[in-house]
Amino acid sequence: MEAVIRKWGNSPALRLPTSALKEAGYQLEQKVNLIVSRGRILIEPSDNAAYNLDTLLKGITSDNMHGEISFGYPVGQEAL
Repeated sequence: MEAVIRKWGNSPALRLPTSALKEAGYQLEQKVNLIVSRGRILIEPSDNAAYNLDTLLKGITSDNMHGEISFGYPVGQEAL
């Protein structure tokens, strides 16, 4: 299967055919690791980080918490 590296913004990008993604068992938005070795770029699944909400909430302190932010008055059909 052949593909072409193209420019996307300021970065090079490679579009992967859906069939290749499915065959390899990858999904959209899946985190992957890129390994560069001997002129080749390998893509492998990234280890999934397991987060615990209670542990994350315990990490909030008065030092790292920001104040309330106002986005102004409603300009459309926002529900308040």
